[in-house]
This record gives sequence, structure tokens and C-alpha cells, in this order.
Amino acid sequence: MTLKFYNSLTKKKEVFTPLNEGRVNMYVCGPTVYDHPHIGHAKSYVSFDVIVRYLRYLDYKVRYVQNITDVGHLTDNADAGEDKILKRAERERVEPAELVEIYTRSYFEDMDALNNVRPDISPRATAHIPEQIELVEKLIEKGFAYASNGSVYFDVQRFAEYGKLSGRKQDELEAGARIEINPEKRHPSDFALWKKAEPGHIMRWKSPWGEGFPGWHLECSAMSMKYLGVTLDIHGGGLENVFPHHECEIAQSEAANKSPFVRYWLHNNMVTVNGQKMGKSLGNFVTLKDAFTKYNPLTIRFFILTTHYRSPLDFSNEALDAADKGLERLYNTIINLREQIDSAKDGSTPGGINEKLEQYKKAFFEAMDEDINTPGAIAALFDLSKEVNTLLNSGQEINKQCLEDIDKLYKELAGNILGIIPKTFKSEQKGEADVLDNVMHVLIDTRNELRKAKQWQLSDFIRNKLTEVGIALDDKPDSTTWKKIKK
Repeated sequence: MTLKFYNSLTKKKEVFTPLNEGRVNMYVCGPTVYDHPHIGHAKSYVSFDVIVRYLRYLDYKVRYVQNITDVGHLTDNADAGEDKILKRAERERVEPAELVEIYTRSYFEDMDALNNVRPDISPRATAHIPEQIELVEKLIEKGFAYASNGSVYFDVQRFAEYGKLSGRKQDELEAGARIEINPEKRHPSDFALWKKAEPGHIMRWKSPWGEGFPGWHLECSAMSMKYLGVTLDIHGGGLENVFPHHECEIAQSEAANKSPFVRYWLHNNMVTVNGQKMGKSLGNFVTLKDAFTKYNPLTIRFFILTTHYRSPLDFSNEALDAADKGLERLYNTIINLREQIDSAKDGSTPGGINEKLEQYKKAFFEAMDEDINTPGAIAALFDLSKEVNTLLNSGQEINKQCLEDIDKLYKELAGNILGIIPKTFKSEQKGEADVLDNVMHVLIDTRNELRKAKQWQLSDFIRNKLTEVGIALDDKPDSTTWKKIKK
């Protein structure tokens, strides 16, 4: 089996070979934290989460970096427009730093609920202003950037390969430019590395060119190279960021270092609603917190993975309902399997079952190796479930080890790699609660006997130790009850 990725830079699938054997340095563009995450964010970050999980399953040591954009950039091609963080902060009458704390916490809460692994490093743009200024100075020194009226711009005409990711040529960019002429620029396509802060602009830092703030594209280059080196194995992000964001990242990074910036560019497609892109600016987005009130977060994760990461995902309640039913079928098979494990005796191992398990496992990995084809991997899981259901309903006594091997396969494929099954199901959690309740009754009975014998020191010892672990006892005239409390 050989893992292949579709590389947006070369426009073809390529066998994945990291720069350093056994290690993968991966950077993914993170959120701009001025609002709660929506389904579109989930599509992107679940997709890259599965890629990280799979690489780690393949025994790569992955350093996963995902930035937090906590400074209000001006994000259109003209380096002008609306500063979304400042606008939201003014509307909510809070400091920008306060606003980004609220929505950064919200982001991680929702990603945790979706069962995404946390990035190894989540650098903030505002914490890396010195690195960004240093990169700008380096580009000026090398002749790729110029200062103009307190701002600094990248000179795209000095970088011959500008457009190699998006396929846009410089003459086409100039001919097709719909950008209002900026007298500060030498060329309409030059992009801001550093912007002069006008009076009243709250987020501003001192620089060699006066007070200002970093351009939209600068932070990702500065932070990715700080933590991953001048050449990354993988850079991920949304398809909408190919141009100008990722194109500009390539230009400024490669101009500064004269080294390839990224070996494999991976881009996820967007979420649509009735064929139209979902987005905050369009007003047709659904926040994850709203979606979680109706659907299990793992249902949303499963829904996302039923479509390839490079394909658009059309959102609707009907599609989520269908995903919910499909995931429930998978869960029911696993729950039935685990119930039979609990009651299994020394039965026989059905003939050919091990070979069939290997067949489904092979199909799963063949799909994953083909540019992380999660729909194909999920299809292999459902083929496995069909086989397992036939086995469980056959009425024959099945060897416990055989059933445990099947459960281990589910944990490996659906759990560790796809992340679509919980560590325990509610029925299993209920069993754990029953065990705790039984243990507490034993402790309460023991303590009551100690109190009858006037062994107050031991009686109080039990109470105090239970309080330390978050359990409170309530002594009543005829009984003692317990409840969980916050420690």
C-alpha cells in the first residue's frame, strides 16, 4: 500500500514522500476568530484531522500546526475592505482581544465535540509580530518588497513564479484586474506585507515603517516557517484560499529563502447550501453550536466524511438525517457485537472469517491511500458490518477471541482513523454508572456499620476521601444518599 495525495501545485496525484523519513511537518490555515464556527469550518478541519490521524496510524511522527488569526486583517485583493474583528468588537462593545478570546474558546469547544485531535501548536498571529516584521525586512533587503507611505508591498513582478499554484499568469492578472488603483503600489497585483494603521485603527504595532499591522498573507508564512522550517511537507486549507492567500504565501516564503515552501498542497472543497457556497458573508451559514442542538457532533463528522475532502458537500437537514440513520446502523452493529463478547464462551471460529476481515481491512486502506478517499473507506466499513451482522445472527456459538478481533478492527478503522465512534456508547456508560452505584452502596453500608460501632474516625475518613474525589454523602435519619459534586 502506498499513500498518494492530490497535489494542488502539480495538479496530479503523487506518492507521498516526506522531506525527512518518518516525520511529517504539516500546517493548516486556522480560523479568523470573530464568530462561532460553522459547518464550513467543520468540513475543513475534520478533513485535515483525518489526514493527521491516518499519517500517525502509518507511524509518521507528525507535527501539526494550525494558526489562530486573532488580528483583524483587510482581506480582499486590494488590501482594503472590512476589518471583521474590529467591526464585531465594536458591535459587541468589547475589546478586540476580549472578542478573540471568546471565539477562540468557542472554536476549540466545537472542534473537541467533533472529535478532532488538537494541533500540536496553535500559534496566534498577534504573538508573532516580531517574526512577521523580520520576514518583511528580509524581503525588502532582497529586493522583493518596497515601503510606500508607511505600508510595505510585495513586488510580484520580481517573483517570476507568481501564479504557479493558481495557474494565473501575471499578464492575465494585470489585464483582468478589477482593483481600484492604489497609488502606493508599483503594480496592481502587488500585495500588502505591512499596512499603515490609519487614525482610529485599534490593533496596531510599532515597526520600522511606522505603526501598522501585518498583511493578510504574512502570518502563515512567518509562523509555519518558525515551527516547521523553510520547507513544509504539507500545507492545507480551503480551496477558496488558493488565490490570493496561498499564492502569496508561496511568493513571500520562496523569495525570502530561495527554497521550495511546500511539497504537497492539499485543498478541501467548500460546503454548499442549494449549490451556493456557505459563508458568513452570504448569511446562509449554520453554526456548529446550532447544529449540535439537533445532531450528535459525530453525526456531523460522519456526514462530512461521506464526501471526499476535495468535493463540495451540499448541506441540508435531509442529508444530515440520512447520515444520522447510517451512523446509527453502524453503531447498532458494534453494540450488538460487544454484547455478544460479554456473553461469549469457547465457541468456534467460523471458517474463512479471518480472511474476510483482512479483505475488508485491505479495501479500507486502499481507499485511504488513494488521496484519503473517506467515502470508499466508509463503504468498506459497511461491507464489514454486513458480514458481522450475518455472523451475529447466525445463531452459532462464536469464539470470544474472534469477536474481540472484530471489535478491535472497528476501533482501529472507525475509531482511531476516522474518529466516528465514541470510546464508549451510552449503553456501556450506563453499565459503568451501575457499577459505580453498586460500589457506593457497599461503601455506604460499610460506613453505616462503622457508625453503629462508634468508629467515628474511620467513618469520617470514608466521607472525607469521597469528598476529595467529587462525591458527597447526605446523611438522613433513615438512610444515606450520594451525589457527584464539583471538586
